[in-house]
Amino acid sequence: MDDILYFAIACSSNMNRSMEAHAFLVKKGFKVKSFGTGEKVKLPGTSADKPNCYEFGVPYDDIYKDLLEKDKAYYTQNGLLHMLDRNRRIKPCPERFQASTERFDVIITCEERVYDQVTEWFVSRRSTSNQPVHIVNIDIQDNHEEATLGAFLITDLVTKMSQSEDLDNDIDELLHDFEAECRRPILNSIMFY
Repeated sequence: MDDILYFAIACSSNMNRSMEAHAFLVKKGFKVKSFGTGEKVKLPGTSADKPNCYEFGVPYDDIYKDLLEKDKAYYTQNGLLHMLDRNRRIKPCPERFQASTERFDVIITCEERVYDQVTEWFVSRRSTSNQPVHIVNIDIQDNHEEATLGAFLITDLVTKMSQSEDLDNDIDELLHDFEAECRRPILNSIMFY
């Protein structure tokens, strides 16, 4: 393909799944950004009814220091400090998809609810350029092991898309084959900027 495809990866908080895939794709040389679609950045707290909530735009470094102060042993053991350390080496802070003004060729979401939020965002606004964007969902559970596995799947999918000479024409067959290969249901739609 002559033009380099521009990818966005989205999960709910721009913390685990989207950032793991972002890290993999950057290492492979792809043009990529990652986002969250939730109202706030939510991380598990020391009890289920008390999550740690932050605004999008609060630096990963600040969140890391906050959790370190709250309970270093607990957040080291559950992997959050390690995850935040990785994140702050990739980009400064979690970003909210709905606040982005960039235009992507493909947006890959990591759960159906996020896919719905992205498609609803496109439906709620007026198209200004009629530039198409493919929105694809692969369900990935929000834990460290699944995020790593999901990053491999997303990297494989992005590689296949980048090798296509006419993605608009090839995408249905490409996703059908990929769905059979990865044995996970794939959702996809086309929207316009």
